[in-house]
Amino acid sequence: MKIAIISDIKSNVYALEEVIKDIKAKDIEVVLNLGDMFYGPLEPRATYELIRANKFINIMGDEDRKILEASLAQLEENDTLRYVYNDLGEDVLHWIQDLAFEKIIGGTYYMIHGTYFDDTQYLLEDIKDELLVPRQDEQIIKLTDDIEAPFIFCGNSHLPNYKKLNSGQVTINPGSVGLQAFSKNEPKHKIENNTPNASYMILNIENNKFSMDHVRVAYDYEKAAIKAQENGRDDWAYALRTGKVKEA
Repeated sequence: MKIAIISDIKSNVYALEEVIKDIKAKDIEVVLNLGDMFYGPLEPRATYELIRANKFINIMGDEDRKILEASLAQLEENDTLRYVYNDLGEDVLHWIQDLAFEKIIGGTYYMIHGTYFDDTQYLLEDIKDELLVPRQDEQIIKLTDDIEAPFIFCGNSHLPNYKKLNSGQVTINPGSVGLQAFSKNEPKHKIENNTPNASYMILNIENNKFSMDHVRVAYDYEKAAIKAQENGRDDWAYALRTGKVKEA
């Protein structure tokens, strides 16, 4: 059995198209999508249509939620948020509204974007003095509200990572399909993968044993970068081209 795990598409339909081709070439039929699908100055509506056409198992990310909760003032102030909101349309907003923020499949696979208590929080990493540091196993388990599923899938940090906890559980962050670098001010930190290529994970299970494959997929990031520039986001364009954060 093979399961593809994806997250943080960020409206990057160009990257998603190539990831889907790679998944299909490997004869993987189950795709788990951990959210943050649409926020970004690229192709929100086209991303939605591609997700629906491929019948992923989806949950909501924090930025999906923020699109739903956007106030008129926020839409007026944030050009990217307004672009995403208008491009998606009401039918997609209704679809997002019906998504769960967590999901457990067969008692075995637990899907969460951030943590059980805060969808903006990173599950596997903490932020200290503007740097990301690995969380202790006990912290990770606590932040899932002591879920007992053998496999825990999370997104949000855009950092591909997997580890076996001292509980015997396995945590997996597939990285980001659509954006390999970003910075935030609250709390202040930055993420850089130093590559423009899309990221996802494959969980292989056979005879009660498992293995993980981290996959990087090349795509036409220049097309994505040009689209970001057209929508006034030179910072996104730089990150899409380099996998690094553009310094002010």
